[in-house]
Amino acid sequence: MLAHARPGPRQPVSTDLNALVAEYLRLAYQGAPGRQLTHAVELEVHFDPAVGTVAAVPQELGRTKLNLFANAFYAVRQHQQASGPGFQPQMSVQTRREGDSVTIEVYDNGFGIPASVAERVFQPFFTTKPAGEDTGLGLSLAYDIITKGHQGTLTVETEEGEFTRFTVRLPA
Repeated sequence: MLAHARPGPRQPVSTDLNALVAEYLRLAYQGAPGRQLTHAVELEVHFDPAVGTVAAVPQELGRTKLNLFANAFYAVRQHQQASGPGFQPQMSVQTRREGDSVTIEVYDNGFGIPASVAERVFQPFFTTKPAGEDTGLGLSLAYDIITKGHQGTLTVETEEGEFTRFTVRLPA
């Protein structure tokens, strides 16, 4: 949070987006609580080589990826703990180039987000996690970094009980 609040512009640099996403996915995987469960996650990764490089502030963009990945691991872990051994946790991360933009999608088959609260997930201090487990700042900071710092979009698509998909679109 302190790094995000620092005054002054941070200059974007040419960044290999696939390499950045892969690095932060590895960090999220290694840092996930309940590692024994994380190993059971069916993880699909599809990186479009056409994505190439984008102008980005790597540390800030990486922070948004780390948050999205950690949330996805948390969601599938919670779903598996509640559902038992018959549930297969799944997560996918993919990048692709679409015209003059690049897209990063993070999908998980956790519990999803209730429609009544999905529109609030990017608000500061809002969380769907139990009290004391989260500050409610991760998604709001990610939203600001993507929309204000990188002139992109961050959206969520979800179906309660089924899945959540976060989509980041950035200018290429």
